[in-house]
Amino acid sequence: MIGLLARWLINALALILTTLFVRGLHLASPWTALSAALIWGLANTLIRPILSFFTLPLQFLTLGLFTLVINGLMLSLTAHLVPGFSIRSFGSAVIGALVLSVISIILSHIFA
Repeated sequence: MIGLLARWLINALALILTTLFVRGLHLASPWTALSAALIWGLANTLIRPILSFFTLPLQFLTLGLFTLVINGLMLSLTAHLVPGFSIRSFGSAVIGALVLSVISIILSHIFA
């Protein structure tokens, strides 16, 4: 349970840091980051595997690069569902998802 809470807080911090590095992503408050991190985690747990399964041929064709598009879709979905979190364009969502993943990995290695 503590590991899950730590992961949630790390993702919220990663999201805050991502909005500092990527233009087009905006968080209204740290509380919004906590909500967005929760929705991001749920979307990646529940929806992303289904999308990955149905786009498997496209992922093979693009040598896995289509995964970036799926990650951007998950971040866009998160922004759509969380008030106070906005993304200006789909390009910002794809870049934001990539940066968010990298920052999250780095923070996980530091804090976990």
